[in-house]
Amino acid sequence: MRKWTGPTLLAAVAAPLLVVAPSADAAPAKYTHSAASQQFRAAGVSWTSSKNCSDWNRKGCTSFTNINRATVAGAIAFKKASRCTVVITGGTEVGHSTRGTYTHRSGYKVDMSVQTSCLDTYIMKHYKKAGTRGDGARLYKSPNGNVYAREKHHWDITYYNGKV
Repeated sequence: MRKWTGPTLLAAVAAPLLVVAPSADAAPAKYTHSAASQQFRAAGVSWTSSKNCSDWNRKGCTSFTNINRATVAGAIAFKKASRCTVVITGGTEVGHSTRGTYTHRSGYKVDMSVQTSCLDTYIMKHYKKAGTRGDGARLYKSPNGNVYAREKHHWDITYYNGKV
């Protein structure tokens, strides 16, 4: 007779019972600044800030504190699909509009630099025009529902999911 030596069998039997599907209104999974930075760095996405900092409570920094995992995945997927150089100039730091649910601060948005025409060309060629925002920014919508707003000096991108 074999002697039972621990909770392995119990865990194997109980584990399927502990799996719960997320609800539609569950809070999105978040990253710390460090974890998001590692993901971006590994994918070749870079970032910059006007004040050379990452403090999410300081205007002029570029922070990824509490950024949605889907936002990080979306920006990385965009870089891979577009083959553009992607430089993030805005994340979850203070200083962005706080109107609405899908904001920078709540982790849904990043700003991307338009140092080259690659982003403009890719977005305008591959995504559908979706009107104009109240501030005059031209809107484009990806096939997966993410919204790209062309502001004067950058793209303001809202990622609802981790796809392009």
